[in-house]
Amino acid sequence: MIRDRLPPILVMLTLTGVAMAITIHALVMPTLMMHPMIKHGTGYASTVYSLNWAGYAVPAQEGTMTSVAGSFIVPSVTCTRQTTYVALWAGLDGYNDSTVEQAGIAVECSGGKPIYWAWYEFYPSPSVEIKGFTVKPGDVIYVNVTYLGNGEFQVIIKDVTENEAYTVTGNVSNALLSSAECILERPTVNGQLTALANFGTAYFGQDYTDVMGTCYATVEIVMTANNGKVLAQPSSLTSDGSSFTVAYVNDR
Repeated sequence: MIRDRLPPILVMLTLTGVAMAITIHALVMPTLMMHPMIKHGTGYASTVYSLNWAGYAVPAQEGTMTSVAGSFIVPSVTCTRQTTYVALWAGLDGYNDSTVEQAGIAVECSGGKPIYWAWYEFYPSPSVEIKGFTVKPGDVIYVNVTYLGNGEFQVIIKDVTENEAYTVTGNVSNALLSSAECILERPTVNGQLTALANFGTAYFGQDYTDVMGTCYATVEIVMTANNGKVLAQPSSLTSDGSSFTVAYVNDR
């Protein structure tokens, strides 16, 4: 059987075009990062305001916060044609220092459709997508971050609904071990804060997830825009101090 073949010059041009397309695509891929809290305005003893975080934290003396356990339900995100993002996570540090050791899920709204994935991050290194880890609305996610010593951390993320888990270790220099958090965040892309995706209401902690011992916290964090407009508003903590919701208010 005779097969049609492209002349060598066309083959070369075709392969060159493919290589160029791949290179261009790689160059425009956004760098998504979860970031330490960016404080905004004047807060209070039990409430602070942030440009990128909403949720609850436990500030502590340096060197004393060596483990955190968090849980949350993956929200169902409503997308428009605007590109928006939201991330939910639990982790150590970042409340009043420049590192974060964390894991969670993220959602990107692109072309009117939501894309869900799981990730971990040893900030200031960028977040790493966990390949093959299923994330869908309604799933219960559990995160544990533990300091192992000598700058090394272990991160465990588990989809309780799907019964799948992922464990990774990493090193972070100069981590202060001074806070623990359960957070909803608008990430940065290529160094810029993104528009917040419409996540509706997000649910954190054992009273909503049935994962015991997760998201005990003390300090409320309200997400605002630069002009002070509220973007995401946490509820009060439940009576046992373990659980809360975060409500979507505005995108930016």
